[in-house]
Parts: sequence; structure tokens; C-alpha cells
Amino acid sequence: MSFDTPVGTRGARLPAGRLFRWFNKLAARRIRRKGGQMMGLDALVLTTVGAKSGLERITPVGWFPGDGGSWLIVASAAGAAGNPSWYYNLAAHPDQVRIEVDGRTVEVVAEQLHGAERTEAWQRITKASPRFAQYQEKTDRQLPVIRLRQKHSQA
Repeated sequence: MSFDTPVGTRGARLPAGRLFRWFNKLAARRIRRKGGQMMGLDALVLTTVGAKSGLERITPVGWFPGDGGSWLIVASAAGAAGNPSWYYNLAAHPDQVRIEVDGRTVEVVAEQLHGAERTEAWQRITKASPRFAQYQEKTDRQLPVIRLRQKHSQA
């Protein structure tokens, strides 16, 4: 499936800047060291390849359980009109992604959910964390739901 969510025309301010980058580094370090949660959500460290730079980028994100042992993440940017930069990194390199979760590093492939799959996942996500429904209300873009599936080794 394609990564095709356009930016919106309204929404919250897109988190950015030095303070935000510092917080992300601190949160990633904490998740790696202690695992667990961030802002009340189960959290993982997402490593992507920059869409423009080609450099590795690390972002802590909340996750939800998906089908078949997959992980679901939402490109909410707290309801901003724009997608977070990691969304574009996944779109450019969906097969060059890894996550750190529960004390292990996992190579994954990213895919954006659409249609009935997205609707079902979105209902589970907003039931588990109503804040995501509030993020959706802030913007006119449909918040992308991304499924991360573990890569299978070719032995």
C-alpha cells in the first residue's frame, strides 16, 4: 500500500525545534534503557532512513498491537496539519526500518493501512487511547496508521 496522505489545511502546530529534538533523544534513551511507556502509551524507538538526507533518524513513538504480532503507529504529529518527518522517511524507505521494543531490536517493513483495515485499526487505537481521536479533530488530514511487520529472514 502506498504512503499517500497529503498535508492538511488546518491543525495544531507541528512539533519541531531544538527542545523537541532534545526531548526525543531523552525519550529514546529512556525507552532503550527501561522500555515501557512514554506519555501513557507503550513506546518504541523507530529508526528510519531520511527521505532527503539518507541518514538514520531515530524517533520515539507510541505503538498499539496489530494483527499477527505487528505494531501499529500513528503519524499524528499531535494533530498538526503536516505529517511528521518520519512518515516521509517511511514512505521513501519502507523496507529500511527497525524498531527497538521490549529490549530487542527488530527489522521491520512499514505499510500504510487504507480502507477497512485502517478503519478497524483506528477504532482499536482510539478505544485504547482517546487522545488520538482528539488529534484527528484538530486537523483535516486523515491521520495515517502504519503497520510495522517483522522482516522474515531468508535462510
